[in-house]
Amino acid sequence: MHNLNVVLLEPRIPQNTGNISRTCAVTGARLHLIKPFGFEISDKTLKRAGLDYWDKLDISYYENIDEFYEKNSGEYFYFTTKGLNVHSDIKYPDNAYLIFGREDKGIPEDILYQNKERCVRIPMRNNLRSLNLSNSVAIGVYEVLRQWDYPELASEGKLTQYIW
Repeated sequence: MHNLNVVLLEPRIPQNTGNISRTCAVTGARLHLIKPFGFEISDKTLKRAGLDYWDKLDISYYENIDEFYEKNSGEYFYFTTKGLNVHSDIKYPDNAYLIFGREDKGIPEDILYQNKERCVRIPMRNNLRSLNLSNSVAIGVYEVLRQWDYPELASEGKLTQYIW
């Protein structure tokens, strides 16, 4: 079984975190949330976006990024509009950590500078700021899962009123 980790560094918008929690629940990715948050975990907008899935999450909380690094090991990939590598050109190993920054600031540049080869970018037009955070996480997660041939995920659906 492969392990995939999604890391949100100081998320600000509860709806994004709720949507990301749902993506993690349906894909089996582990969610790591690093404080400070821009909301309370009890925030009903957060729960509304991922309510039916919250109890299905493998989730960890950290007081700061130093605590996160102390408690986790694996290969870290920093998703940023400033990245020099295209996200789909990277080969993601088991126990990969996909790290995403704040909606308003991204990942601090000192972290990016120290990890140049692990900074990845989802291609987009240069004259626009960025994709929505929950969309970026979904793109990153599904690229990794595609490379891993979607382990333990259903690749066929069923109709409710008919048989294919």
